[in-house]
Amino acid sequence: MEFSTRKIGGVVVLDIDGKILLGEGDVEIKETVDSLIKQGDNNILLNLAKVPFVDSAGLGEIIRCYTAIRRSGGDLKLLAPNRRFIELLSITKLDTVFDWYNDEPSALRSFS
Repeated sequence: MEFSTRKIGGVVVLDIDGKILLGEGDVEIKETVDSLIKQGDNNILLNLAKVPFVDSAGLGEIIRCYTAIRRSGGDLKLLAPNRRFIELLSITKLDTVFDWYNDEPSALRSFS
């Protein structure tokens, strides 16, 4: 898994490329989000357009990040999750927790 960050206005976009699995990406996401929160960047958009699969550990880490960001007064939103990930959110009843968007401009506007 590879990822990069970019800042647009007051939102940090975390572009992720690859699967988010136990031991493959979950730790990197945690460390990156924790570092961003410490820097005061607590509005984060996870770009999942290039993420083909998320296992339970990956979902658990996304939930942990969401909780940490909300505690810091910010928000975590999802960009371009695939149909399988949306179904996973629905099955786990997390579709009422996470906001997700299909296009970046709409997602960025949602933070204001």
